[in-house]
Amino acid sequence: MNITKAVIPAAGLGTRVLPATKALPKEMLPIVDKPAIQYIVEEAVAAGITDILIITNRGKDLIEDHFDLSPELELNLIKGEKIQIHEECVAISNLANIYFIRQKETKGLGHAINRARSFIGNEPFAVLYGDDVIVGETPACKELIDAYGMFGKGVLGIKKVDQNDISKYSSLKVENIENNIYKCTDMIEKPQPGEEMSLYSILGRCILPPEIFDILDHTAPGVGGEIQLTDAMKELATTCGMTAVEYTGKRYDMGNKLGIMKAAVEVGIMHKEIGDDFKNYLKEFVNAL
Repeated sequence: MNITKAVIPAAGLGTRVLPATKALPKEMLPIVDKPAIQYIVEEAVAAGITDILIITNRGKDLIEDHFDLSPELELNLIKGEKIQIHEECVAISNLANIYFIRQKETKGLGHAINRARSFIGNEPFAVLYGDDVIVGETPACKELIDAYGMFGKGVLGIKKVDQNDISKYSSLKVENIENNIYKCTDMIEKPQPGEEMSLYSILGRCILPPEIFDILDHTAPGVGGEIQLTDAMKELATTCGMTAVEYTGKRYDMGNKLGIMKAAVEVGIMHKEIGDDFKNYLKEFVNAL
């Protein structure tokens, strides 16, 4: 079965990057000249996704505006003969069929994903976390979709994290199948010291079967008193197993100040317009430190 639907949870408050996110959704923080969430949508589209549900909450109307047409702006661009940028702006609204729904209460990622039930129906679907921009030659989402096609099970996008950081993430029990593909049979969210199963954690992407919704219905609040998606995926992993893919791209945590700066620098030096000049500037700057 082709996977054509994706959910992007983008209801978080962005407290780790205040005060920038007091009025601006963290998903709209720019990486050079595009907001973070546009990179995520473009990744999904490049992986074959045609329909995307973005889960927001109060104060995130700017995300909807970004993926809408802006007739006044577009007319002014045409009048100013700025044809290329006009085409780029119009193309944003045509990337995919993009829908929005609000998570009216902040009850955790699992609760947010459960809001997508009617949109997804009885199909497997991709989840691309709104915090995580992944840049690479092959879209991370496509690597996971390919693995779903091979093994027919839910797929986790994973990376190793530092021992000192594993308590901030999830920890997975994995067994290598081949190359960068693993079997996952258990997991724990935000493990305490000694509870770690490995240093592999789910970072930003997964493919879920529709059965996840029934599991979420009976998933009790976990860490932080929230309904954790990890707890629901744990049930999948322990009952029928899941596949895990160590995707090849580089992940940037856009809910973290250092992650935002790394994204700006590393994407900036590859930018087709400013990359060379920016790289030269950085060399001069570093030499002057």
